[in-house]
Amino acid sequence: MTIKRILIYPEDCLKQVAKPVKIFDAELKALIQDMLDTMYDAPGVGLAAPQIGVSLRVAVTDVYWRSEEAGGQREHKVWINPEFLWKSENTEITEEGCLSLPDIYGDVERPNAVRLRWFDLEGKQYEEDFEGFQAVALQHEFDHLDGKVFIDYLSPLKRRMIIKRLKKKYLS
Repeated sequence: MTIKRILIYPEDCLKQVAKPVKIFDAELKALIQDMLDTMYDAPGVGLAAPQIGVSLRVAVTDVYWRSEEAGGQREHKVWINPEFLWKSENTEITEEGCLSLPDIYGDVERPNAVRLRWFDLEGKQYEEDFEGFQAVALQHEFDHLDGKVFIDYLSPLKRRMIIKRLKKKYLS
């Protein structure tokens, strides 16, 4: 079990487009285990590789483990080279937070349903539809793979204030 340091925005890796995974090997499996250990320790419901300084198109999620229904049981998912094939025109506004933006929250409008294609640890390809909180969480995590964070959806004034606060608290 290796807990990695989660980068705090605006560190450079969080603003770069991540590279696709080309090799599905033991090194990738170790990275994903480190990501899961880090996500659960944080504790979060998702983590993208750029958040721990690795510029690869990999994310992990477990949107249920912190819910009362789950009772602490874990049901993680691994997303390698994910791509959205479709996003709903119907949207919803939800409050988002991020492990790379500690104690920062904001309302973000996103499509409430998506169709996704991705690969698993063995390189097997999948395609599936998701809706509700799962769809929102996937969009949030996969934004990290494109060098975006949820505050990019906020007004320029709010974004500047948040970045100033983060730099003062974490990067001074």
